Amino acid sequence: MKKPVRTLLLYAALVALYLLHNDLWLWNDASLVFGLPAGLAYHIGFCIATSIVLTLLVIHAWPEDLDREAGDLEGRR
Repeated sequence: MKKPVRTLLLYAALVALYLLHNDLWLWNDASLVFGLPAGLAYHIGFCIATSIVLTLLVIHAWPEDLDREAGDLEGRR
């Protein structure tokens, strides 16, 4: 997959996570998922998904010029 398309998909995933953050549909749900309230289980899954998306953003969408600037600063020391 080309880098611009991959970056665009990762940013779209970030927007989707932003929209899904407030789980208004689970506030009055008293059911249990794996012994936890449904809202808490949702947020555990949400945190895992967010960690994965942010890790992929750093790996695939990090600006390359920032790495070059950091390398230039290390060479000056």
